[in-house]
Amino acid sequence: MKRRTLLATAALGLGLAMGGSAFAQGMEKVKACFVYVGPIGDGGWTFQHHQGALDVQKAFGDKVELQWQENVPEGADAERVLTQMALGGCNIIFTTSFGYMDATNAVAAKFPDVKFEHATGFKRDHANVSTYNARFYEGRAVQGTIAGRMTKSNKIGYIGSFPIPEVIMGINSYYLHAKKVNPDVQLSVVWAFTWFDPAKEADAAKALIDQGVDVIASHTDSTAPLAEAAKTEGKVIGFGQASDMAEYKDGPRVSSIIDNWGPYYVERVGALLDGSYAQKDTWAGIAGGEVLIGEITAAVPAEVKAEAEALRDAIAAGTYHPFTGPIKKQDGSDWLAEGATAPDGDLLGMMFYVEGVVGDIPQ
Repeated sequence: MKRRTLLATAALGLGLAMGGSAFAQGMEKVKACFVYVGPIGDGGWTFQHHQGALDVQKAFGDKVELQWQENVPEGADAERVLTQMALGGCNIIFTTSFGYMDATNAVAAKFPDVKFEHATGFKRDHANVSTYNARFYEGRAVQGTIAGRMTKSNKIGYIGSFPIPEVIMGINSYYLHAKKVNPDVQLSVVWAFTWFDPAKEADAAKALIDQGVDVIASHTDSTAPLAEAAKTEGKVIGFGQASDMAEYKDGPRVSSIIDNWGPYYVERVGALLDGSYAQKDTWAGIAGGEVLIGEITAAVPAEVKAEAEALRDAIAAGTYHPFTGPIKKQDGSDWLAEGATAPDGDLLGMMFYVEGVVGDIPQ
């Protein structure tokens, strides 16, 4: 699984907010194509990307033709699908999973007139490749605050997909903020080694519940962890992931991280239409509206809700960074001094747990 592989030095490949040469000539019509790692009906990651694609159609009407393909495995299959899309007249192709990184760049080299946009990756080997990401760790800080306040067992859990920096920084942020409000909290991490597999995700949630965990966050794509939490009849709560997962608002879901891709997709397709398109790398978060915090339900006490919302607002205002020192690494070595904030390069290459997280990161 290529998506599992990311060295700390990968951050050197990033030039955040870096622009390239604009494609000065506009287009009368754009064929915008999307490659999805899961099904649109996953209720999470792919569902939310598809909502963004539909926003493009709403924004531009008949100036845009949409095409998409679901359930494309990361690897050789992705390269085949991307080649077919490029040959089929796609002007811009959004590849919506980390593991599409190598395939995206390989196909981009063969089709220099097609624009490629890769989600959550770091390679821009060609002038027609741009990258975009969201600061999910900001939302994890809000969730961790709720988890630390709401747990009765002092045991909170996290379902990891694959051990890459995107996931590791979420685990660390979740734990740090739970620990900040509840020094007795303990975190258990279960790795599902999948992005979308409801059965495996359910098994991971069951394993956490069997350990006595009563608050579960996840970095996988389906609603299965919330469905398992619902079986405990109010004993376990959780969070929507990638999408609001509002169907569980009357049950275990107490809030959510919503990935709001629509504005970015509208911006990039609009730039092709008006001739202002340029290569770039984007990493936006709560402040930019790419990471939204879903409704905090009445199951959360008013004072906890206020605390979580105040944290959200401070992150949005830029007055608080979720990784602010002093913070040590798991091995006890110093990472961030008092008041220091983590550089983006450290976060983008993060392959270590912070102090207090138990267990090893799988290799």
